[in-house]
Order: sequence, then structure tokens, then C-alpha cells
Amino acid sequence: MGQLKRLRCLTMESLDIPPGYIYPAFVFGTLTYVIILFCNILVFTTIVFTKSLHSPMFILLLNLPVLDVMGATAFLPQLLHSILTNDRSVSYPGCFLQALLIHISGGGDFLFLTAMAYDRYIAICLPLRYHSLLTFNVLIRIIVGVWLSIIIIMGVLLCTTTQFKLCMNNIVDIFCNNPSLVKLACEDTSVNRNYGVFTIILVQAAPAVIVTYTYIQILLTCMKNKQSDRIGKALQTCGTHLVVFIFLQFIVMLTLMAHRFKSVSPNLRRALGIAFMVFPPVLNPLIYGLNTKELRKNMIQMVKRLILKSQLTH
Repeated sequence: MGQLKRLRCLTMESLDIPPGYIYPAFVFGTLTYVIILFCNILVFTTIVFTKSLHSPMFILLLNLPVLDVMGATAFLPQLLHSILTNDRSVSYPGCFLQALLIHISGGGDFLFLTAMAYDRYIAICLPLRYHSLLTFNVLIRIIVGVWLSIIIIMGVLLCTTTQFKLCMNNIVDIFCNNPSLVKLACEDTSVNRNYGVFTIILVQAAPAVIVTYTYIQILLTCMKNKQSDRIGKALQTCGTHLVVFIFLQFIVMLTLMAHRFKSVSPNLRRALGIAFMVFPPVLNPLIYGLNTKELRKNMIQMVKRLILKSQLTH
């Protein structure tokens, strides 16, 4: 960290917003942040205050809005401030914190979606053992294990980055992240890069293998049992889960590739960065809310109660 005292202030890539579009961009960004907060908090509160949703699947789902709000809050308020002030400077500690929260948010999504795939696998393939395998204590261990794992994995990744001597201060991205910070170093960064590859394998590739395996087993079980009512009900969330997982894999792969290839246009990298930070937290609650019947019904009831309470107070 001693070497970094010379570079207390870093500069992120310019937004290049024409003067006439500054306020519309600020309003659009603010509305996007409000929608993210509203939708994710609605999913969270609906699950927390609805006893019928206190099943392992929904308790695991409860973590996604927390992660999505964390990532969006690490990104959007700072971006909105930059839009208004045209100030793209950020302190190194602030940049480090933003990168850490964003990496935890993205990696946590992968791990919890993998845990949800495991839940669906047990519910459909091993239904008689479901309640014995996914007890409350096991569920808590999974949740705590995922949170501790992703915090440690990403914490170590970012901590290795702080050891480098930086000879540049211009971050070639719209937000702080490990690949952009590593590009500022003027010494050998192979340790961080190798650990970064290990992180991708552990957090992105391994979940892809696990989810693929679970869904193959689910498909085989459905073919054998010809989709009984019980299995049909369990399958209601499978399609939703798979859509969310594939979309997240796709957007993260594109963003990583944009950093790996120098020939990628800065505008494309900027667009992918915004897509990675905005689309998952907006779409995740909408996809789950619209396609999961039980959750959708309770979310509508929650909104109606809020509207009624608001009318009574006025």
C-alpha cells in the first residue's frame, strides 16, 4: 500500500456525454437505480414477510436481491455524481471498495444460483429425501459458506492488486474492477492474473458445470416419471432459474473478453460494463417475479397492501 500513496487519486474513463444530454442521462440513471431498489427490495420483503415462501428455494433466492442492490449501489450513485459534475476522479480506497463490492456481487450471484440449482435437483430427483437433505441447519451453512467464500476469494484477488506499484492512474473502464486496476501496474502481474483465472474457474466455470449436470439429471428424471404433478410444480422455477443463470454467464463472459482483447472498442467495453452492472439487478427480480407463480402472487399482494396503507395515511 506504501507505493500507492503517490497515486491517491485515480481517474475513470470519460463518459463523453454531450452537454444537452447530461440531465436526461442523470434522470434515466436515477430512475434505473430507483427501479433496481424497488424491485429487489420488493422481492426481499415479500419473501421475508410471507411464511408460505419460507422454503429452501426462496430463502436461497433471498440472497440475490441483497447482492444485486450491493452491486448497483457500488456503481450507480458514483456514476450519477460523475454525470452531474463531470468529475471522473476517485480515491484509491474508494476505487478498491467499489471493485470489491462489484466482484462480490457478481460472484455471489453465480454461487447462489448454483445452490438454487442444487435445491431444484434434490426437489425433483430426490424428493423423498428433500427435507432430510436440506434442513434449516444445512441451508444456513450453505448461505454462510457462500458469503464467506465469495468475500474471501474476491478479497484475496483485490488484495494482491494493492501490492503492485502503479505507474498510471487512468482506469480504462466505466467503473473500478480488478482487470482495470491491474492494467495500471508497471511490474509483473502474473500472480494476480493466474489467481484471476483460478477465480473465474472457481466462481464461473465450476458453477456452469454443476448447473449443467443438475439440469441433465432433472431432465432424465422428468423423462422417467413423465412429469407428475409434483415434478411439474417443482419445474416451474427451473426455467426461470436457467434463464437467469445463462444470461449472467453470457454478460460476464462478454465483459471479461472485452478486457482480454486490446482491440475491443472503448465504447463497446463501456456499454458492456453498464450492461453487466444494470441488467442483472433489473431483470432478476422481474424474471423471478413474473415467472414464479407463488412469488408473483405474493408480490402483487404486497404492492396492494403498500398502496392501501399509503392511501389510508393520506
